[in-house]
Amino acid sequence: MPKDVTTLEPADDLVENTELVLFHAKECYVYLIPPRRSAASYRADEWDVNKWAWEGAMKICSKGEECTIRLEDKTSGELYAQASVRKDEPLPIERVIDSSRYFVLRIEDNSSGKSRHAFIGIGFRERPQAYDFEAALYDHVNYLNKKKQAEELEQEYQTKPAVDYSLKSGETIRLSLKKPSGEAAGKSTFTDAQSLKSSEAPTGWPSFPLGPSESLTNDDTKASSLENTVSECEDEFGDFQTA
Repeated sequence: MPKDVTTLEPADDLVENTELVLFHAKECYVYLIPPRRSAASYRADEWDVNKWAWEGAMKICSKGEECTIRLEDKTSGELYAQASVRKDEPLPIERVIDSSRYFVLRIEDNSSGKSRHAFIGIGFRERPQAYDFEAALYDHVNYLNKKKQAEELEQEYQTKPAVDYSLKSGETIRLSLKKPSGEAAGKSTFTDAQSLKSSEAPTGWPSFPLGPSESLTNDDTKASSLENTVSECEDEFGDFQTA
């Protein structure tokens, strides 16, 4: 391959290998909390919230399915502690029951070759920061759940046998279509014609009474009666052609 030609990674691989910052808070406070004595939830009023053990920045970073909560120094960016968000495992945070700005975080340490964990208290100065912190974590969890569902559907589609809807040899399809009854349609047409024939002429039109010897079927007699009536009208009102 020529040296001046570069290869591009597929879009999916590029997304999986890109680290995204889901949340960033410049002020986060760490507290050393006493061990939990019972199954009851943590309470921030048991801590001395005005005396924190560490102050720095917090970031939530994701890279594909991996997600970590990092506590870093504001100036140097040195890592103080971190917690991992893993698929199919509970979140490493727990909210205290008496405040919306304080949480208990389960941090991990793998520097010595052995996995160790501890629980620390964390707090934010403002409630919106605490809300955004939780929302970023739940968004990542929803992403993992949707990706898992998509993979399961794809696997089910690939393993499920295809259904053949084509017609086999000798098979036919019968369609039942309803059409209007001929008797009803003919009756309606006859009724309309009868109604039109028996209707009276509009008001103001000249009427042409028939004599005793005239018949409805004699067209010549009808024409003669019509000419006589027109002649009478011309005598009364004058000749329209010469007017």
